[in-house]
Amino acid sequence: MSLTAIPCARGSIPGLGHLPRLARDPLAVLRTLHAEGPLLRLNIGTMPIVVATSADTVNEIMRERSKAFKKGRLFERVRPLVGNGLANSEGPTHLRNRRLIQPMFYKERIADYAQIMSDRAETLAGSWSAGQQIDVDQVMGLYAIETLAATLFSTDIGRPAVESVREDLPIILKYMLRRALAPKFMDNWPVWRQFDRSAARMRSVIDDVIAKTRASEPGSRTDLLSLLLSARDETGAGLTDEEVRDELTTMLFAGTETTASTLSWALHHLSEHPEIERELLAEIDNVVGDRPVTFADVPQLPSTTRVLDEVIRLHGVVTLMRRTTEQVTIGGYELPPDTEVLLSLYALHRHPELYPDPDRFDPGRWLPEHVAQRPREHVLPFGAGTRKCIGDKFSWMEATITLATILPRWKLRPAPGSRPPTESTSSMAHPTRMPMIVHPRSQD
Repeated sequence: MSLTAIPCARGSIPGLGHLPRLARDPLAVLRTLHAEGPLLRLNIGTMPIVVATSADTVNEIMRERSKAFKKGRLFERVRPLVGNGLANSEGPTHLRNRRLIQPMFYKERIADYAQIMSDRAETLAGSWSAGQQIDVDQVMGLYAIETLAATLFSTDIGRPAVESVREDLPIILKYMLRRALAPKFMDNWPVWRQFDRSAARMRSVIDDVIAKTRASEPGSRTDLLSLLLSARDETGAGLTDEEVRDELTTMLFAGTETTASTLSWALHHLSEHPEIERELLAEIDNVVGDRPVTFADVPQLPSTTRVLDEVIRLHGVVTLMRRTTEQVTIGGYELPPDTEVLLSLYALHRHPELYPDPDRFDPGRWLPEHVAQRPREHVLPFGAGTRKCIGDKFSWMEATITLATILPRWKLRPAPGSRPPTESTSSMAHPTRMPMIVHPRSQD
C-alpha cells in the first residue's frame, strides 16, 4: 500500500523533499498547509510524513481512531535522551503510570502548590526596580524552572537538583527537538556534545536526589518527588527509581517551557493592548486587592484566563507525532501500518476557518457566548484523550497567579529600539529575545 494517493505539499525538491522549506521557516510552512488540503504528504528527505491539517483529521487521529496509533519517530528518538515518562510511554505502562500520577494533579493537591507559586511570584515581582531592563524570555524561563523545582523537590534534599535543572534544562530544551529530528548518523556529531552532557548530568543528579528522598521517609512529605515515591497501584506496587526519574524529567520538560513561553507572550501582547491590560487590572483589583494571590482567586479571574487561552492559541504546542499500528482510514485516505503522521496544534489553532483573522490577538474569542458556538474538537491546546497533558491545570494556575501578582505592581513595555519578538520553533512557539522596561504601576 502506497502513500502516493495523498497529495504532496508544494515545494518538494528531489532527494531533499521539503527540508529546505522547513529549514527556512517551519512555522510558516505549518500555517499555510491547510490551504492545500486536510491531509497532505511532506517529504523529510526521502521519508514521507503524512500531515493532518484540519480539525476533523486531527480529531480522527487523537480521539476517534486513537487506538490505531502509537507514538512515532520523534518520541522514539527522544526516549533514550529523556526517558520513558508519560509523554513517551505506551500501552499498559502508560495507563498504569497515568493512574498512579493523576491524583497528584487533582484539585485538592494542586491547591497545596498555589502557595508556593504565589510566594515565588511575589519574590519575582519584588526583585525588579523602576526603569530596569529585563529579558522577559530569560527571566520567565528561569522563574518557571525554579518554581516547578520548588514543587518537585523538598527544599532540604533537592537543592543539587534545582541547581542542575537551572543550568542544564535550558540547554536540553534548546536542542531537544533538533536532536530528535536529526538522522541517526548524526548522533555522534560534536554539535550535540553540550546537549548530551547536560542530559546525562541532569539524569545523574536526579537519580541521586531520588535515592536520598527514598531513604528519608517520603511518605511524610508533599513535594511531587515524594508523592511519586509513595504512589501505589491496586497490587501495592509502586514506581521504580528509573520510572520516577523519567516522570520527573517529563514534568520538567512539560512544565517549564509551556509556562515560561505563555507568560512571556502574555506580557508582550498586553504591552501592545493597554485596554485589555486595564481590564485585567480592574478584575485583579476587584478580586485580589492588595493581598497575595491565592488558589481561591484563580477561578475568579476570567479575563486573565481568556488572555492565557488566546496566548496558547497563538503560540502553543507546535507539533505532535503518531505512527499507525494498523491500516486506518483518515480523511478519506488509507494509511498503511507504520505510517508517520504529524499533527500541528499550532497550525490548527491558526486555521482561518476556525478563527477569523487568526494572527490577531483577541481574548474576546474566549467569551462564553463565542466558546459555546465553537465545537470542542477545535480547541486542543494540551492534546486530547488519554494523551492530554496531565499537568494542564497546574501550568494554568501558575500562569494566572504570576500575571495577577506582577500586573498590579509593574507595567512592562518594550525597550526602546528593540525589535518585536519572533517565534522560535521548539516544543512551543516560544519567543526570541524580548527586552522590556519595568515601570511602576503607581506612575499610571
